[in-house]
Amino acid sequence: MKLKKLGSVCIALAGVIGIAASVRGQEKKEMAPMHKIVHSGDLKWTPIIKGCDLAVVEGNPDADGTPFVIRLHCQEGSKIPAHWHPTDENVTVLKGTFQVGLGEKFDETKLMTMNVGNFLVAEKEMRHFAFSKTETVVQVHGMGPFKVNWVNPADVVPPDAPVKK
Repeated sequence: MKLKKLGSVCIALAGVIGIAASVRGQEKKEMAPMHKIVHSGDLKWTPIIKGCDLAVVEGNPDADGTPFVIRLHCQEGSKIPAHWHPTDENVTVLKGTFQVGLGEKFDETKLMTMNVGNFLVAEKEMRHFAFSKTETVVQVHGMGPFKVNWVNPADVVPPDAPVKK
């Protein structure tokens, strides 16, 4: 009789272990990485400076130590004043002609041209500026936090500033 009871307990225990393993396996499946497609038409654009809008593609650019991908869309003739970031900035031109320069203030003579497919690494704290020669879309990726520190905040034209004629 005791042997039958022991057998029943072993069977019940095996069943519990099997169910637990099944639940654990299901959790792993649910936590598995997912394939994700981000359609450009679904991006939410926010004006950041006159002529330029920003959209988060993936991640949280404000979070410390986490990867992010953002896009910057600038109209032809948009100037991005001298600035720097506390982390490395990796830039790829997706559309148009984007020009970048190094220094503490915007200087047209220092601009270097980047065309579609060109890539730039701006190391953390490197002072740089940019100009959108044509309508431009650039993709920026890196590790957060992504912050823009303007060298001279008075140079920044707010997105809602009136158009000068």
